[in-house]
Amino acid sequence: MVKSYLKDFLEKFSYPEEAKDVLLQAYDRIEAHVPGGEAFRGLLQRYEENINLKMRPLLNEMTGIAAGAGVQEYTGHLLLCICMSRHLLECYRKAGMDEQIWFTSMSDLKWKLMECRLVRGIWGTFVGEWFEGFFQMDRFGFAKLQFDPRVMDFRYEKDGVVLEPGTPMAIVHIPRTGEKLDRESMERSFDLAADFFKEWYHFDPMVFVCDSWLLYPDNLEVLSPDSNLYAFITTFDLVKSWESEDYYDAWRLFDKEYTGDVDELPQDTSLRRAYADWIRRGKKFGGARGVYIYDKKGKKED
Repeated sequence: MVKSYLKDFLEKFSYPEEAKDVLLQAYDRIEAHVPGGEAFRGLLQRYEENINLKMRPLLNEMTGIAAGAGVQEYTGHLLLCICMSRHLLECYRKAGMDEQIWFTSMSDLKWKLMECRLVRGIWGTFVGEWFEGFFQMDRFGFAKLQFDPRVMDFRYEKDGVVLEPGTPMAIVHIPRTGEKLDRESMERSFDLAADFFKEWYHFDPMVFVCDSWLLYPDNLEVLSPDSNLYAFITTFDLVKSWESEDYYDAWRLFDKEYTGDVDELPQDTSLRRAYADWIRRGKKFGGARGVYIYDKKGKKED
């Protein structure tokens, strides 16, 4: 039954043929290794008994199971997550939640698969712990953005609007989907998320908060005012920023870890060329926190 679900999942989410083969072979190897197969099924059962389990212990055990069966660690981690998604779908159905939210949320497994292939050359995921929020039903995907329900731990005041600590909010994440985050998709993401959080969490007002390297104010020097990323950044009121001493986040843009040689970074797009030049000039990378107060028309309140 698990393998049948795995096959259907890979088809439903249109995984690359090579990735399908790798994941199905990994499953067969684990099942053929008797202790590993039993342990693998045990991990899935534990998740079914308690969706609030932490991912790190599960992934640590999966690393051992994969090693025993001759399966690459990152491949094993993704395989576990895909198989866990079966019970998550049942949880959505029991809760009466729209299955499209499950589908969009679980699309992140494929997005991280492609990221892992590009950055590490492996069909799998090297950020398995990231999926914890999804599997605990504490993170949700809408169109091309993802959101966590939280409460503010800071005070926000601007133009007569005051939000005290403890105000409900949704943290915004920008997944690497492989597609452009155009304005229409961005607005649809916020619209869908706002409807969801107002219905299920009774958020009023609807507050979005984003902490990201993308919001670093100096990024606006690199981007065209007509670009999609410029529109995303300026959607938020930036309330805090910081700089990093290295270019650790460069891999998020270049799909390659920065080793100190700018010329090794791919420069096949105007954005990548601009950021490569940014590094050559010794300019800093960083990040920022932004606040977006959504109104019923999907626009920032005045």
